[in-house]
Amino acid sequence: MSYRLPPLNALRAFEAAARHLSFKKASEELAVTPTAISHQIRGLEDYLGFALFHRLTRALDLTSEGRAMLPKVREGLECFAASIESTQRREGGGRLVVSAPPAFASRWLIGHLPGFTARHPEIQLNLRASLKTIDPPDAAAVSGFDVIDVRDDESELFIRYGRGRYAGCRVDRLFSPAYTAVCSPRLLTGMRPLNVPADLRYHDLLHDDTIPEQMDRPTWAEWLQLAGVDGLDDHAGTHFSDSGLALTAVIDGLGIALASKPLVGAEVAAGRLVIPFDIVVRRPQAYYLVTPEAIVERPVIRAFSQWLLEEAAKVVEESPQ
Repeated sequence: MSYRLPPLNALRAFEAAARHLSFKKASEELAVTPTAISHQIRGLEDYLGFALFHRLTRALDLTSEGRAMLPKVREGLECFAASIESTQRREGGGRLVVSAPPAFASRWLIGHLPGFTARHPEIQLNLRASLKTIDPPDAAAVSGFDVIDVRDDESELFIRYGRGRYAGCRVDRLFSPAYTAVCSPRLLTGMRPLNVPADLRYHDLLHDDTIPEQMDRPTWAEWLQLAGVDGLDDHAGTHFSDSGLALTAVIDGLGIALASKPLVGAEVAAGRLVIPFDIVVRRPQAYYLVTPEAIVERPVIRAFSQWLLEEAAKVVEESPQ
């Protein structure tokens, strides 16, 4: 569709003069002379074929045509300004929503975010923890996400735990968690010190059941088999449906749990947790950065993706798979 429009400067001059009912005040706002404002409005009136102002001796008033035209001109200028501002925000920054598994968000991502916000203070980040980012048992059923409105200023990407099959999205593998036994350092020196894997019989086994499908989550049965320990009831002990609760229980000394090494790295470094044995259980799942194809080239998406992949590469280097 083609539009026959008068010059933008003339419309700006009209809106400012109509708002102030003064050519002088309009000229001060637009940083031009009153004469320039008068000429621009006269040219606009010639273009339209009707007068916009009644020019009185010491006053200025709108004609009926000017009053009718003013709201739409103002609305059009505001829309034009908003469009430019929106584009500038998109180029230099904007709002980014990142949805991630709760444990990943709280135990790994939050600890690394200061580096991202320092590098990109222009990006407003909204972090959402959601169990929906953990794949259901039938990973093939994850076929993508809601339709993306490319006109939306808000950009959203996802960190998912699964097998990496997400239709309509760019998928970048971050890292695969290696699960190991973790406990409070108090358990190493208590009345029943934890010196060898067989000493687990004197302590409570804690279970993190956050991953919905039992066959997909790490189990004590697997760990004990790798450790060569027999005769323990691998189902006994407290079960938790939230990773945060399970880890809090471990830190408080309630027992021993299996946890992802990358996700407990900060707790181990701070001395709140220890990894008593170098035995790990692996799974085919991994954490993936998942971005709808329609928005992969947005600056905020590129900025976050580049930063996150750099941070994930450090994890892979520290914990080879």
